[in-house]
Amino acid sequence: MTQSIGIIGAGAWGTAMAISLARQGHEVELWALEKDVVESINDRHENERFLPGFKTPDTLIASSDIKKVATGKHFLILASPSLYLARTMQGLLDVPNIKDGSTCIGVLTKGFIPSPKGPRLILETLEEVLPECYAKNLVYIAGPSHAEEVAIGKVTGLIAASENPMNSIRFREVLKSRGLLVFSSLDVIGVQICAAAKNVVAIAFGCLDAIAKKSDVFGDNTESLLFAAGLNEIQTIGRAMGATHPETFTSLSGVGDLDVTCRSKFGRNQRFGHDIIENSILDRFKDIDDLIARITEIGYLPEGAIACKYVQEISEAQGIKLPICNGLYRILNKELRPVEFIQQILDGIEI
Repeated sequence: MTQSIGIIGAGAWGTAMAISLARQGHEVELWALEKDVVESINDRHENERFLPGFKTPDTLIASSDIKKVATGKHFLILASPSLYLARTMQGLLDVPNIKDGSTCIGVLTKGFIPSPKGPRLILETLEEVLPECYAKNLVYIAGPSHAEEVAIGKVTGLIAASENPMNSIRFREVLKSRGLLVFSSLDVIGVQICAAAKNVVAIAFGCLDAIAKKSDVFGDNTESLLFAAGLNEIQTIGRAMGATHPETFTSLSGVGDLDVTCRSKFGRNQRFGHDIIENSILDRFKDIDDLIARITEIGYLPEGAIACKYVQEISEAQGIKLPICNGLYRILNKELRPVEFIQQILDGIEI
């Protein structure tokens, strides 16, 4: 059954999802802030800025009119970066099908959102912004899913997590295709934690991977050690934040997503870790706040750099020990050199 679907955010992941859904015959509109992105999709059928080299279906329409993209849709998928998500949604509150709750809303955005009370999860923040009817009805979509592979239809597994099982099933049904296998979950907190924190671990993994290339001490075994310890830290954060299902961390959204983020050639966070070691990319920034404020200057979005600051705040507020995440924070804040960080982690690592 053909559905009308709006996607807010034309980055690589939002575009890849739009391609997958349009390929299944759905009516898909994609909102982009950048006019050149709208023009390249509509005129040349390619997102030349954020997903170059991957053709979009002729039926996929891009627009810079956010209300037009959201109006009258059966489904709305939010894919804007976490830094801008709440502000973006403010502009949709007077759309009739958002006001009355008739549109089912799913979220692809990863990370945390700052607040006076400390970092908050994506759905928690959106529930405060959106009409009350969306409380406990949003769907969070995550899993090991690089945009480049989804765009060409390679088999990918996703989790659709919601406190409303029927909405999870609705998204599971509309997203599924020969290339997308979608599974339901009730653990919205755990899935969100996995999606955000794995990016932090992936930066540390990229640092180690770059160091290991020229090291007689570090290698594949060391990387597996760091990987396992990183997964343990993600579980620790999840338990502290109220995750409900331990299996969340040993399934697609946990170990699966962490694995592809750390090891895939498409991983931007792992790439950032490499750039820290190989290209001294941090030299241009004063500290982590300066890095976040000027993150667009990097040329790609390492979401883990933003999430790292908030994981540090969670660690301090909850009194939990996170050697990898805490150490990476000190690197990004220019308090510690990467090689010292890796050695300190290995000296005191807990699996």
